[in-house]
Amino acid sequence: MKKIILILFSIVYMMSSCNVASKGKSDKHDINDTLNLVTYAKNFKILPIERGYRLTIKDGFGSDKEYYLFNDTVSIPNQFTDKQIIKTPVSSAVAFSSTQWSVFQKLGEINRVKGLLESNYSNNEEILRLVAEGKITDVGMSTNVNTEKLIYLQPDLILYTPYPGIDFSHLGELSGATMLSFPDYLESHPLGRAEWMKVVGLLCGKEDVTNKWFNDVVRRYETLSEKCSSVEDKPTIFSDLPFENQWYVPGGNSYIARIFADAGGDYIWKDNESTGSLHIDAESVLLKAQQADFWRVINSYDTPFTYERLKNENELYPLFKAFEKKQLLVCDVRECGYFEKSQYEPDVLLADFIYHFHPELLTDEWENYTPTYFKQLVK
Repeated sequence: MKKIILILFSIVYMMSSCNVASKGKSDKHDINDTLNLVTYAKNFKILPIERGYRLTIKDGFGSDKEYYLFNDTVSIPNQFTDKQIIKTPVSSAVAFSSTQWSVFQKLGEINRVKGLLESNYSNNEEILRLVAEGKITDVGMSTNVNTEKLIYLQPDLILYTPYPGIDFSHLGELSGATMLSFPDYLESHPLGRAEWMKVVGLLCGKEDVTNKWFNDVVRRYETLSEKCSSVEDKPTIFSDLPFENQWYVPGGNSYIARIFADAGGDYIWKDNESTGSLHIDAESVLLKAQQADFWRVINSYDTPFTYERLKNENELYPLFKAFEKKQLLVCDVRECGYFEKSQYEPDVLLADFIYHFHPELLTDEWENYTPTYFKQLVK
């Protein structure tokens, strides 16, 4: 897995007869899955077609969505005119998730985003400024989208995150926008989740830029994980805080569990096969994780996060070895943009944990590295 060969995007496409499509794409009408330009992600495919691409997305709930992307300078081949067409680069889009608009921003294309959800949860200065100036409209929450604002924006495209029990299809009907499913959170491999940047790259007509960006991330991630693959002394780690006496811990095949493993850590629930979260009572977590070396926590408090505060919140916390030894690895989401950026920086996230587990392995381009997301809580 760690030595998977990176796909080179200068693929020589299959040709029918002697016809060669412009810019290297095949004129073949049948779409060959072997030409899939996606390597790690399991929930979408990008396949070259005549003059464009077919984007297939699994929504995670039993159905696939197909979109046909063509640059707005080319004519659409007749065999695709009855398909779901997206002209690129898109002129206006509404992004329901920060993992969507953050790629537009990284590509210098944030002007294409006309609306988003829940800007009040973001600390991104540019986004907050654009919302304040009225250049981007906050259209509400995922559970309560403001349809009037959406209709007023008349976006070409709405990128939405599919969740069980929430139907967004009416939003496309009301606004006239194409609804594009974006279930990036379903990917359990860190590089698979990062690969969703390619979807936004296609939408912006900057696939070459995102391909290079992704390849660089893969190179750095796999170089780091390879260094950790032979370590024998693996510190144990567990994760998160309980809510109403229930601990929602990542499953053994989850995204963060993979990060722990690739960083040379020994995740307490590594033998569990779930890719999602496990609901475990606090006493059972104490029984299993009491002697763990590290404790990973996401912090979103508005007030100082300290050991004293944790001690006052729950009498069980001081019983954990990681608490006693002051080895909590805490990410303050208010400061670092974790939910916006870390998905596309799995190499940086990996380096954070290696810094705490095996700092001697951070050499070459990672020498003198300082953690970006997860820092040791000292007070």
